[in-house]
Amino acid sequence: MNAVDLDRLSLEELKDLKKKVTKAINTYEDRQKQQALAALDEKAREMGFSLSELTGGRKARKPSVPKYRNPNDPSQTWTGKGRQPAWFKDAIEAGKSPEDMAI
Repeated sequence: MNAVDLDRLSLEELKDLKKKVTKAINTYEDRQKQQALAALDEKAREMGFSLSELTGGRKARKPSVPKYRNPNDPSQTWTGKGRQPAWFKDAIEAGKSPEDMAI
């Protein structure tokens, strides 16, 4: 690892370094998991199997497509499944129909 003389860095360079270190710390576990999965997958292939065959893995489901959008905040959507969000209930109580909020 390279030694960094922190006293010679500008404030901007120190802040940039801090961002990079924070990101490296936050993603460390994910990177380790990816390495472990890659090693396991390689070993499974050497033995003539896929990793999902050995672990009984399921195929990932596709995410549900949103059906409704909040008229007051378009970033809020709902698929129509599960509990109704508060914005949906409030709009219904205010006289809107589900069709008014359909995407």
